Amino acid sequence: MSEWNKEQWGVAPPPSQGYPQHPQYPQNAAPYPGPTPNYAEPSYSQPQANNGGGGEYKQSYEGERFKPKKKINDPIFLVFFVLQFLGFVALSAVAIHSWVSDGGLGGGLGKSGASSGSAVTLNQSTVYLLLLVTAAAVLLSALYLILTRAFTRIIMHITLLLSIALNIGICIYYWITKYYSGAIIFTIIALFSILSYWGYKSRIPLASLLLQVVMDVSKHHTSVYVVAFVALIMQAALSVWFVFTCIASYGKWTPGSSSCGTSSCSSGKVAGLIFYATFSYLWTSQVIANVALTTLAGGPYGAWYYFGPKEMGEMPNHPTLSAFRRASTLSLGSIAFGSLIVTLLELLKMILHAVQNSANADGHPIEACLACCAACFVGCIENAVEYFNRYAYIEIALYGKSYLGASKDTWRLFKDRGIDALVNDSLVGMTLTWGAYAVGMLSSLFAYLYLRITDPSYNSDGQYTAPVILFAFLIGLMCSLTLSSAVEAGVSTIFVGLGEDPQVLSIRAPALFGMIAETYPHVVRGVPGV
Repeated sequence: MSEWNKEQWGVAPPPSQGYPQHPQYPQNAAPYPGPTPNYAEPSYSQPQANNGGGGEYKQSYEGERFKPKKKINDPIFLVFFVLQFLGFVALSAVAIHSWVSDGGLGGGLGKSGASSGSAVTLNQSTVYLLLLVTAAAVLLSALYLILTRAFTRIIMHITLLLSIALNIGICIYYWITKYYSGAIIFTIIALFSILSYWGYKSRIPLASLLLQVVMDVSKHHTSVYVVAFVALIMQAALSVWFVFTCIASYGKWTPGSSSCGTSSCSSGKVAGLIFYATFSYLWTSQVIANVALTTLAGGPYGAWYYFGPKEMGEMPNHPTLSAFRRASTLSLGSIAFGSLIVTLLELLKMILHAVQNSANADGHPIEACLACCAACFVGCIENAVEYFNRYAYIEIALYGKSYLGASKDTWRLFKDRGIDALVNDSLVGMTLTWGAYAVGMLSSLFAYLYLRITDPSYNSDGQYTAPVILFAFLIGLMCSLTLSSAVEAGVSTIFVGLGEDPQVLSIRAPALFGMIAETYPHVVRGVPGV
């Protein structure tokens, strides 16, 4: 190995373990906040780890990185996804055609428009409401990201405290209302969140710097925001389409509706069609968000990590467009595979919550407790799978692997890194997820106030308040999560890069590499077998 050049690397010479140490900063000096147009040297030589260092360092161009084989992965799930989407299109076409032919069941914008519609089921007034909700969700999502970049540590600390306060509040509420099954579960969750506060708090500086680095990288790659906003617009359009389909399905097959001209109308048919539409909407939403994540990981973030900024001239031409072509064609089956798992878990959780509410209404506390515990367990599995999938999609983006192949390598990465090394990623996710919930809650509040002010004819008894508010919350939540996924893609890509080629980060973001090396020395060594 050639002689170590400290000026070239920006870090101290590597120790005997075979990986670079963290940069040496003056005492009380603020670390380098993140990359700028001149954050990397034009060239470097990569050191090789010794045999006992936990794996060899790989050259940036080694293997199939950014050059996956032209092979369609997981074709069965690709076909299944396309067929279910075509089924949703057919359902939507039949329902909306009948709905439009019937004049949209009447209704309009504002109080006067709301009172003119059908009093049997949801009408056109609801569409105007949810269109306004979608516009508000887009604006609020962009505003939250701007605030997060400006006040990263403060917002990260606030969201951590809010998470704890929410768990305590729910716990207290359940004890007061004598809902003992939920109270016991949230008491355990609240105690765990309180005890883990100090551990999370100590990692906020590193997590905030990681988030700032990713946001600063995105400043120099406008394609990050292009992909994010295109995905957001597609998500918003799908949400509006889903709402139109549900409203039209209610109108066409609800008994007593003016659109129901046959005996085939029934509440059971409406429930079944709405369930299928919800399944298709959730799966398609997941695929859209994950295609965006895969595009960003295999495009601007992955190219920045391994090849440096565009000014160096080593970055492949149009990396974002190339990554999108792979994600939307060759890897779409793999993305649909992982997204289907999360969708089924989400549907199962919704069913268990419905069973729990039914048991509570019928006065069966034991059944309600069991359903609550099952829903909580499924929710934990769903969160774990979503978190795991994000790294699997990055493996798919960088290597073009199948879903199962990417999952195996992701599992090896997780086992080697340990849970402590991923806490910082959790903090970033917590910060962005809380923002998404805030956007969803504000969207649902807007919908509730609109219903109260306009008092639509179909909601005279308040029977449609809950589903409309739920639709508004889902629209706000999904829009914000889609936009936040652009940032989370960069955070997760850096962690995968640390598993593959950790020494490269010492060039891209020396302050971040130094903090990681100081806090987690094991993390700055490559993962064997990945």
